[in-house]
Amino acid sequence: MTTSIRRLPRRMPGWAKVVSALVVVLVVLFAGIRLAVLPGIKDLFGTETHDRSGPALLKSIQDLSRYDAASGNFQVVVDLEKNAKYLPAAIRGTRTLYVGAGTVDAYVDLGKVGDKDVQVNGDRTSATLRLPHAQLGKPALDPDHSYTVSKQRGLLNRLGDLFSDNPNSEHAVQQLAVKHIADAAKGSGLTTRAESNTTGMLEGLLRSLGFKEVHVSYSS
Repeated sequence: MTTSIRRLPRRMPGWAKVVSALVVVLVVLFAGIRLAVLPGIKDLFGTETHDRSGPALLKSIQDLSRYDAASGNFQVVVDLEKNAKYLPAAIRGTRTLYVGAGTVDAYVDLGKVGDKDVQVNGDRTSATLRLPHAQLGKPALDPDHSYTVSKQRGLLNRLGDLFSDNPNSEHAVQQLAVKHIADAAKGSGLTTRAESNTTGMLEGLLRSLGFKEVHVSYSS
């Protein structure tokens, strides 16, 4: 008669339990990374978005007296790289490629025109106006047409992003894009176009009021 001996399962050593737990943590971590990187995966879990923002509050009202006479559309590719002095970029460093699109308006401030800057002859057939030179407004970045092409980060930067409230902040490249757009606007001839358009607008307006001659000049 053959007697079968039932073997009791061996207990897992303590170090094996630690290794198993570490493997589970790594699997969960990499699964989370894949969810963040691979498009469409998060949709499987039925992500919902709720807008719980409060109503917008009116802080102030400012009267405007400027005539926006021209607007320019600009686009710039920003290549921003930040590296540590004594560490390779793979360890600590970032490089962001960003496409920034924005507009800049050129305007004439009609609020600076005084009584001495407007001369009208006796029979109101001739008018002479002296206006301030056109100025450039602040660049307005267009979020719908601005985007990050690529973003490379070193190992330490990636670890730091895990504890950051806003790891994907693009404030630095956006500021640089605004600066480049502003510089481009200065050499674009926008102010010249604005003055020409303002002159045409005033000539048409005053002639419709019965003036035969309209002279418009610009000074600082």
